[in-house]
Order: sequence, then C-alpha cells, then structure tokens
Amino acid sequence: MSRQCAGPAVVLVLAGMLTGCSAEGGPAIPLPGGAPSGDYYLVTAEFQDVLDLVPEASVKVNDVTVGSVARIWLDGWTARVRMRVAKTVTLPDNALAAVRQTSLLGEKFVALDPPAGEKAQGRLGDGDVIPLSRTRRGVDVEEVLAAMSMVLNGGGLENLRTINKEIGDALEGRETDAKDALRELDAFIAGLDDQKRDIVRAIDALDTLSARLADERGTIGGALDATGPGLKVLSSQRRELVAMLESLRRLGKVGTRVIRESRDETVTVLRDLQPILTELVASGDSLPKSLDYLLTYPLPANVTGAIHGDMVNLHITMDLDAVEILKNLTRDPEPAPSPEPADGADRDDGNTEDGGTGPVLPPGESESRQGDLTDLLTGGLLR
Repeated sequence: MSRQCAGPAVVLVLAGMLTGCSAEGGPAIPLPGGAPSGDYYLVTAEFQDVLDLVPEASVKVNDVTVGSVARIWLDGWTARVRMRVAKTVTLPDNALAAVRQTSLLGEKFVALDPPAGEKAQGRLGDGDVIPLSRTRRGVDVEEVLAAMSMVLNGGGLENLRTINKEIGDALEGRETDAKDALRELDAFIAGLDDQKRDIVRAIDALDTLSARLADERGTIGGALDATGPGLKVLSSQRRELVAMLESLRRLGKVGTRVIRESRDETVTVLRDLQPILTELVASGDSLPKSLDYLLTYPLPANVTGAIHGDMVNLHITMDLDAVEILKNLTRDPEPAPSPEPADGADRDDGNTEDGGTGPVLPPGESESRQGDLTDLLTGGLLR
C-alpha cells in the first residue's frame, strides 16, 4: 500500500518543481560554470570557429577552472569570446587560447596556456586581446564521424577491393620477379642512404651555383644578347661553313689515303734518319758551339765586340817622328831578336820608351831603304 502511494507522490513533487521553475518571480536554476569567486579581469579571444561553446562555459588553465565565458559574439567572420579570469591567475601577454572538450560527449571550455617553444612576454591583463594567430580549436566528434562517414560511404574505400584484385592479377605468376625487383629496390635505397652526405653536398653545391647564376643573371643575359649578332652571321654564312666542312671531309679522306700509301716510305725515311739523329745526339755541345763560331767567322767569339756589321775595329799606334825614324834606320842592328808582342797588344813601329831598337834589317838593305825613306821624308817636308 505504501509503495503504491510513493509513485504518485514523487510525480506530484516533480510537477510542483517544474511549476515553480516556470512561475514568474521564482528562483532561477544556475547554469554550469559561472563567474569566478573574487575579483577578476576581462580578456577577449578571437576564434575562427567556437563550435557549440556557450556563455558561462568554463575557462581553465592546466585543467583547473579559473574563470568563465562572459559573452560570445560575431565580428565580421571572426568569433569573439570575452572571458572572466580570476586576478589570482598570472598568464603571459602572449598566452594561447583553445576551445576544447572535457570528454567525448562532454561540454566545451576555453583553455588558456603559456606559449609553447616561445619565451613568455609581459603579463595578461584587463582588456587584453588574444589575436587569431594565437587561438585554435579542437576537432569535434561530429566532424570525426562526418569524415569517417564520407570515407566509408562516398570515399575510395569501396575501391580497395578492386585495387587489391587488380594487384593480385598483375603479380600472379610473377612473384619471383616482384621479389627480385623489391630486393633491387632495397639495395638501391641502401646505396642512396650510404651516399646521403654526398647527395646533400651535391644539392648544396647546386644551390650555391644557382645562387651565383641568379646573382650573375644580368651578365648572363648580356652575354646571350651579345651572341645574337654572331648567330646571325653564322646563319648567313651557313652555306660557306657547310662547304668548308665538306672540303675538310674530302681533305681528310685524301690525307688518310696519302698517309696509308706513303706509310712504308715514311717508315724507311725515319729509319734512315735514325743514324743521323744518333750522331747529332752524340755530338753534344760541339754542334751548337760550331754554329756559334760560324756566326763570327773568321774571328773567334771572344772578339765579337770588335765586329760591327760588316766592319772590324782595329787599334794601331804609330810613332811618325822623322828624327827617331832616321836614327832607327841608321843604327846598326843588334844580334838579339826583339821579342814578339803578345796577341791583342798594341804594336809600335819605332823605338820603345826604354831606348830599344826597331826592326832588324839584313846587311845591304838598310842603306837602300834609308836612302828611299830619306828622299821620301825630304820631299814631303819640302812640299
């Protein structure tokens, strides 16, 4: 009897609660989240998409609730979310904001995190804005299910069976060749891996070359432009060039025939020249020295300074004092012969400074020469 009455009583209590909720002036049921306790500051974040984020959703730092969402509105194509964050929470000015989900089917919330891989700068304060470049959102479950449905229904998954069958038909009876090809491919890839440094070095060198070519692009362009007139000249003289090449071809044939026909004679001549060349080698420096002497013939090479063109310079000193000449002619000859002067020394035709005698004349000839010379000198002086 008590159990039968308990069911209607619960129904009446629930009906009264629902009626009280809808009655004007009744107490409102608070939503989850809510404003943080104590003082807070307002921060605005920009998102491309906030999914089904609602006001009063939680704002968390390291999975700890530190505030709530105050307002969500659309500014152009950008969604803006204003958040209340407790003043006890310290975040850098370049903090990150993301829309995440508590569980697979849980509620959405905004997560604030310090920057990853970047140095923290400043401090986040009241009225600051987290730009679109530092916000992101997680992947929604609905999006994952929609993508999976597209792959399973309208994607290429249904073609995998056909692809598998075609591959099986192509490889049927060729398993050995396919294995050998795979082994060769494995060896090739291993060789590439062993030469990885050389390949990287070659790519770097190619990059350097490309950079240099890019720097010299103006010079290369000028060179190509300068070759234009030359190419025009070559094009205008194409017939002459072709005729020249044809003549060279005929000349080559004739030269080949001449060389082949005169091969034996050429070998014979070279063999005949071998003794001559051998003797020339054996002569050593004698032949060059002889040729040098022929250039200064009939004088030796050490007097080449005296030769000027077709003339030879000679230095002769003569004593033409008539008194001394007469004395030398009338003086009796001495039995001792005068010494021969050295080669290249000056010769004197009279007395020496120390009183030496002149040339020795044979007897009988001295008087005749003396008379002739006296007449000559007397006649010259009288004139």
